[in-house]
Amino acid sequence: MKIFIYYVYILTNASHRVLYTGVTNNLKRRCFEHKQKKIKGFTQKYNADKLIYFEIFDFIDLAIAREKQIKRYSRSKKVTIINKFNKDWRELYINGRIIKPD
Repeated sequence: MKIFIYYVYILTNASHRVLYTGVTNNLKRRCFEHKQKKIKGFTQKYNADKLIYFEIFDFIDLAIAREKQIKRYSRSKKVTIINKFNKDWRELYINGRIIKPD
């Protein structure tokens, strides 16, 4: 039996004015795609390619529910959860690796 892991993540742009929330089963691949502008749409248009937040889930339905919940949050509430996880808003996708914030 194959075990799947799902991620809910938040990206921002260089100025931190944009926040994008997504869900994926492969965070490294998805970050690479965002960095390379391979995904047309919001992140490409607004240059949102800096990984600043993520959560890990065992079940896709829980990950999707959390993604929807975060998308409904106000910007200030999103900023609060990001600050608790990654207070300096450091890039968490470095050289093809996902790192956890200090």
